[in-house]
Amino acid sequence: MYPEAMVKPMKAELTTVGFEDLTTPDQVNAAINSKGTVLVVVNSVCGCAAGAARPGVKLAVAGAKHPDRLCTVFAGFDTEAVMEARKHFAPYPPSSPSIGLFKDGTLVHFVERHHIEGRSAQMIAEHLKMTFEEFC
Repeated sequence: MYPEAMVKPMKAELTTVGFEDLTTPDQVNAAINSKGTVLVVVNSVCGCAAGAARPGVKLAVAGAKHPDRLCTVFAGFDTEAVMEARKHFAPYPPSSPSIGLFKDGTLVHFVERHHIEGRSAQMIAEHLKMTFEEFC
């Protein structure tokens, strides 16, 4: 498990722009099973999270059309919350960072780590914006 001092600023990159920090399985289930659209970002300490995932997600949700609820869990820190979120991502294998979009409790879109690695923040944002147009 990563030290809190290391994780806190990485969490803040998303929570300061409106993401709910889900730290327990109950919080994860309540968020995912809520009405409307819910974006769940599995945050992590890796370089592709720092260079593409977090900045890309922030760009995407800054637009007019975005999910009703923005949530995040942190891999390697909020272990039980991440495990619970990953149950909802089935059949996709565990991946961090990753991004899931739910509509009325159903997973409608998922971005795996291999779709994040090697892509720019702008590419991630454009992909998510198109997804938001379709589902939100």
